[in-house]
Amino acid sequence: MPDEIDRILINALTEDSRRTLKDLARISGLSSPSVAERLRRLETRGLLTGYTVTIDPKAFGYQLQAIVRIKPMPGRLPAVERLIQATPQFTECDKVTGEDCFVARLAVRSMEQLDAILDTLIDQAETNTSIVKSTPVKRRLPPLTSPDSDAA
Repeated sequence: MPDEIDRILINALTEDSRRTLKDLARISGLSSPSVAERLRRLETRGLLTGYTVTIDPKAFGYQLQAIVRIKPMPGRLPAVERLIQATPQFTECDKVTGEDCFVARLAVRSMEQLDAILDTLIDQAETNTSIVKSTPVKRRLPPLTSPDSDAA
């Protein structure tokens, strides 16, 4: 279970994954070598699985984002899953319970590109698409508190 120092380090890296060991040491009150060892242990234990950057999709010409609920036709779930994985414009996809099997996020350059991608699914799945107007909550971590302190 991560302790308070681990949580401080993870939160600091979530805000900026390029923070230096010196900066992380200052934030956590540890020495740089201690921070390096903590990060190595967090990685080894699988609590810290990667470092990333975020981009503005519009800077790369992706003017629209869409949320697509996907319900494969009987017997087509594996094929639909492979198709989603093979389409790079699907930037996220969750397999979910309920009426739909997948909820995915698409980044597209135009409505025409959105239609073309959805057309690849037409004979294998039903789709329901919503255009994203804004994202008031960006992808973020849940609170990194101990399970004992979580409130319902």
